[in-house]
Amino acid sequence: MKLGKVVGTVVATRKDEKLIGSKLMITQPLNMDLKPIGEPLIAVDTVGAGIGEVIIYATGAASRNAARKHDAPIDAAIIGIVDNITLDE
Repeated sequence: MKLGKVVGTVVATRKDEKLIGSKLMITQPLNMDLKPIGEPLIAVDTVGAGIGEVIIYATGAASRNAARKHDAPIDAAIIGIVDNITLDE
């Protein structure tokens, strides 16, 4: 699982039929200090996340499992909305 922030949405009227009904969100990966790292990615939203929210996302087979679409072309899925983070230092 990884941290990210929802920064936008994607609307695709034409897409693989296995993605019909899926909400697609642009997600910016974050480090543990909530600073952006890497390139944004498109993730299927499984939890109703909104723009500006810090989220947990999964990639690979775990993302297809989370979306309950095992044969869909999904690389990333939002699987949680973060309420707070506490780090022991």
